[in-house]
Amino acid sequence: MIDKSTAWKRINELVYRFGDQYDSYMLAGYNETMTRRDFIDPFFKSLGWDIDNEEGYAEAYREVIHEDKLNIGGATKAPDYSFRLVGGKRLFFVEAKKPSVIVKEDIHPSYQVRRYGWSAKHPISIITDFEEFAIYDCTTKPDPRDKPSVARIKYLTFRDYQKEFDFIWETFSKEHVLRGSFDKFIQSDTHKKGTASVDKEFLESLDKWRTYLAVNISWNNKNLTEDEINFAVQQTIDRIIFLKNCRRQAYRTIWSLKHPLNHGQFYANLFDVFHKADDKYNSGLFDLKKDRISKSLIIENKVIKTIINELYYPECPYEFSVLPVEILGSVYEQFLGKIIRITPAHHAKIEEKPEVKKAGGVYYTPQYIVDYIIKNTVGKLIEGKTPAEISPLKVVDPACGSGSF
Repeated sequence: MIDKSTAWKRINELVYRFGDQYDSYMLAGYNETMTRRDFIDPFFKSLGWDIDNEEGYAEAYREVIHEDKLNIGGATKAPDYSFRLVGGKRLFFVEAKKPSVIVKEDIHPSYQVRRYGWSAKHPISIITDFEEFAIYDCTTKPDPRDKPSVARIKYLTFRDYQKEFDFIWETFSKEHVLRGSFDKFIQSDTHKKGTASVDKEFLESLDKWRTYLAVNISWNNKNLTEDEINFAVQQTIDRIIFLKNCRRQAYRTIWSLKHPLNHGQFYANLFDVFHKADDKYNSGLFDLKKDRISKSLIIENKVIKTIINELYYPECPYEFSVLPVEILGSVYEQFLGKIIRITPAHHAKIEEKPEVKKAGGVYYTPQYIVDYIIKNTVGKLIEGKTPAEISPLKVVDPACGSGSF
């Protein structure tokens, strides 16, 4: 493990080199990849992090993940670095930029990194081009109109690294993170007022979309019963959310939810996408032969456009590529515990289902309990076996819902 004096020496060398060739590094041609290799990687290596996985850990146990670059809404990409503890628990993201980007004044990088951090429920995340180093509080909901100063809790330039070295070492070095210094920092420095957890906000978004759909379907499809409206709304939202989570590059053109908004009747176009998903997955969610209601629905363009646009950058504050599966599952458990009531005037009210109300609410199984159960049930059955030996195994979850199991 690197000691403090060695880290001080290495970071000083980086600072001197950057200052000595400052003008050339500030040229637009000096790109992000060069910045990462020449300065950002060595900076965090100096703090003791295994940037290159020299220990040879399995992918699930790497200390630092260099994320695959994904196009999100044609405008952004996955975080450049994810720093983790042993066991895979993510601590914070680092978003890298080239030095010609003015981190202190550019709105886009700050919204980008806050969106990642907030979606992943990280208390803080960092933007750096080595010339600048900005730490953001990610407990506050990001807004694309926010100034770069919003939720920024510390800002340094490379000229500050020497005088601020004690803070950098004691907060972000691997040695001190393992001792709990990072936890102390986030507890003392992140803002507590006006925080909005991603799970609560996402549930509110789902409820808003459900109400908007229910009112519009009820008004334009007066032949449907209340139960049929509930079914139609639930199926539509479930299918849209599922397709939004299909992020594999090979399926991007097939599963695009933006394409149906280009012309004609948006819901009819969207239903064509559902057909393609049915051909691909052959699952109950897209079983359009059994679903006799969805095909003939009349839903106004503005409703479909609003919901889909609010799932994409920049209107969407959620970054699905980093949204933990347990958060999505927890939100959906609560979402499925509610039902739509339609008034005679075709207004929609969201209520808890009677059985949920009686039980005192919906409860989601915490991830550590899921891990323990799987390890001691399925884990025991497959231990030491080959994939061929495991393939005949069938597992039933009698409490099947939308959760981890």
